[in-house]
Amino acid sequence: MSTTTGASRATNLERVAALDPVFAQMLGATAGYVRAIPELTEREKTFLCVVADVCQPSLGLAFEAHVRTGLESGVTTADIRALLRFISYDCGYHAAVAGLERLVEFETAAGLPRVEVEPLADDLLLTGPGAPPSPLPEAVRGQLEELDPHFAEYFHLQSRMRSGSGPGTLTERERGFASMSIDVHYQTLEETFEAHIGRAVRGGATVEDLRAVLRFNAQFGVTRAWRGWKALNAHLARQRL
Repeated sequence: MSTTTGASRATNLERVAALDPVFAQMLGATAGYVRAIPELTEREKTFLCVVADVCQPSLGLAFEAHVRTGLESGVTTADIRALLRFISYDCGYHAAVAGLERLVEFETAAGLPRVEVEPLADDLLLTGPGAPPSPLPEAVRGQLEELDPHFAEYFHLQSRMRSGSGPGTLTERERGFASMSIDVHYQTLEETFEAHIGRAVRGGATVEDLRAVLRFNAQFGVTRAWRGWKALNAHLARQRL
């Protein structure tokens, strides 16, 4: 669970210290170390924290602290809603809805207004021959068709609903980082991990930015991050990056 500077850091750590003071010391040192990673924005760090909360799951004190820290950095609950809509593709709708429920509880307790968004266009919800073109990369599309046509169509639907035509505030880089993190949490470190690295790179991420994502994710489980490092380094070597 990350903390931030000043009064809010004291508030978050004091709440943890009430549970266990030594654990609070460990948390404070860990959070301070990973929060200092320079390649990621504070907004990106907030998104990676919320992704971890949904995937693990840890929707109590940790989730609230991460949302509060994000708000202090200019992230809105509307941004977090957009993130939760996006990651439901990979983490599963059942996990994302739990995050939405917790976010609504937070908004209500904090007296925050809920921002209205434009609904998705009807054609983005279609499947089959009448649906608009899928934004899935051709290489991914071919792999999915080989697995199962129905499963491939499911991917097309999910991709259309998360295309640039729909509501949301996430950049391509932020989407790539979030998806990479889900792969680390769930240890899906083959085809999907490489596809999500590609998404981040298309969004302008450098090799050091990709490494920063794994550095930041170490706090959410060092053994999972270790496996992520092996997969990332192998991919970079194959791509000669």
